[in-house]
Amino acid sequence: MFTKLINRIITAVLLPVLMSPVSPVMSIKKAVWKPTEIISLADSGYAEESRELKITAHRGITAIAPENTLPAYQKAVELGYYSAECDIKLTSDEHWVLSHYSYIGWHFWQIGLIKNLDLETLRTYSYKNGRNFWAYDSLKIPTLEEFLDLFIGSETRPQVEIKQKRVYDKLGSVVDIIREKGLEKQAIVISFDIKDLKKLRELSPDLELWYMPSRINEKSISELKDVGGNVWFSCKFANVNAESLKLAEENGIGVSLWGIDSVKTASKAYKMGARNIETDNISN
Repeated sequence: MFTKLINRIITAVLLPVLMSPVSPVMSIKKAVWKPTEIISLADSGYAEESRELKITAHRGITAIAPENTLPAYQKAVELGYYSAECDIKLTSDEHWVLSHYSYIGWHFWQIGLIKNLDLETLRTYSYKNGRNFWAYDSLKIPTLEEFLDLFIGSETRPQVEIKQKRVYDKLGSVVDIIREKGLEKQAIVISFDIKDLKKLRELSPDLELWYMPSRINEKSISELKDVGGNVWFSCKFANVNAESLKLAEENGIGVSLWGIDSVKTASKAYKMGARNIETDNISN
């Protein structure tokens, strides 16, 4: 009740002042969150990497729009990225929405936890951070359904990370939504929790599933093989080397690397043997 009251005050009283065109707060935010350029591998002299690397837009094209928002993913589809990754969490009324964080105050003027808020209420809240957030009319937190709609008929693959912990009995709704959109063979679902992937495999033999362990080793390989079907690793670049990539390859498991934010790092990953990378700001 207290959180709802605070948010009503923020929405009705503070927002009109804070988001006014003459607000000093908005002037600062526009300077901090101005759009940035997408770095092109080809234009940066990395032609070979550009031809061969499959690039995932991590949380969308965050150079031009806030992460986990529809404009960020629409741009990824328009630019023909291999895939685009989102994070999903459950609202109090069990709708899957896009957010990396549980606490909405990271990106919204309002406060609270997603799990304690219903979808209708969340959709009334306004972004306060993210590239160019002020330029998009009626920018609201997206649902998983809205995210997936952007990929229908495109060659870009939707990549969905399960960010809600230990909700194994709710994962059927994720599969149902993907299936209803006709994207079961195009979508990728990823998680740090191997139990998520095992449950998802029970629900769908067709989904491509990516596991996010801290390291690629015999233990994580065994865990992933137990999931069965089309499985990959998604690992932090800093935690792998050429030997671990080769170990995965020898076991018939593909690897995608995240935490790559410069063309030099992308090239280093390529030389190590990687052919799939995830990044916030690099294109082919």
